[in-house]
Amino acid sequence: MRTWRLTVEYDGTRYSGWQEQKNARTISGELRQAAEEFLDAPVEIGGSGRTDAGVHAAAQVAHLRADIRRVPPPLTLIRELNLRLPADIVILEAEPASNRFHARHDAVSRSYVYQISTRKTAFSKKYVWWIRDALDVPSMQAAASAITGRHDFRCFAAADPARPGESTVVVVESAAVEAEGDMLLFRIEASHFIWRMVRRLAGVLVKVGKGEVTLAEFTKLLNAECGNGVDVAAATAPASGLFLDGVRYPD
Repeated sequence: MRTWRLTVEYDGTRYSGWQEQKNARTISGELRQAAEEFLDAPVEIGGSGRTDAGVHAAAQVAHLRADIRRVPPPLTLIRELNLRLPADIVILEAEPASNRFHARHDAVSRSYVYQISTRKTAFSKKYVWWIRDALDVPSMQAAASAITGRHDFRCFAAADPARPGESTVVVVESAAVEAEGDMLLFRIEASHFIWRMVRRLAGVLVKVGKGEVTLAEFTKLLNAECGNGVDVAAATAPASGLFLDGVRYPD
């Protein structure tokens, strides 16, 4: 058995997320098909996290396992997989790994960035959420700073059919809203994320920026005091602006 650690970037617009599904195009499905064609053997593909339909990745990490005798050099593996993959999925790195390596279980933290455009853009529509209203950026920054730490994010959770009963407690290592020209970047890093958590946080942060949710109301949501007139599910930000930005491992 041979194992590689892959770093993958992709535009998720045309795909039904990372996780392989029947009768749907997915990132891992395309990757498995390309790997099996090149290696001429069944393969196992596992990602560090499941990105939803339409969500992108700048640096998704995956493990690729195959029972083969002739082992291609990493550069050959990268080249041959990229030749077989669609243009919107690219292998950036491939390195040999222990057969015990697991992209999800071994990860220490994941980081996401959500891109909010404050103007209409002709070139990046697929990668941003355009907000027409004026936003109070300092208020959004104050709210984002309150996310750091250990919280019960049940108010921002969506029921995940793949993981019923999953804990909604998450330790967030860092969270911030940065202003870069016409773009607002909501960055967050945590040990793990629950389904729809980042998109719902981004959506409610925008409501804070619009003056529709106060900092006190946002803090109550972080304290698992749901309701208070804030419909978090309805505020869920579109998938288009969300990127898996990186995955950290012990090494």
